[in-house]
Amino acid sequence: MPEKMLSIEQDVRSFIQNNLLFGQELTFNDEDSFLEAGIIDSTGILELVHFLEEQYGLKVEDNELSPENLDSVSRVGMYVRTKDSTHRTAALPAPDRISAAEDREIG
Repeated sequence: MPEKMLSIEQDVRSFIQNNLLFGQELTFNDEDSFLEAGIIDSTGILELVHFLEEQYGLKVEDNELSPENLDSVSRVGMYVRTKDSTHRTAALPAPDRISAAEDREIG
């Protein structure tokens, strides 16, 4: 698995361990539900969202605050990668939207 893919999960685990569990040793795997396993509570999810926005420069929209995106280490990793990919794609110009001036420069 590429390093960046692992680093998101590692960053999330480290953040939870150091900031939400206050260094307590709690064993959980990447698929464990944060809420169902009692790893973090709803306030902790909000702190996690703030961390993700700061760490990865993304904006978590209200409609994205769901267990499908944020209720396990692996779900957070997938969400961040998807959000990052969407953000990068949105920043690229559409190929059919090249201005006439740009077309003259290219051709």
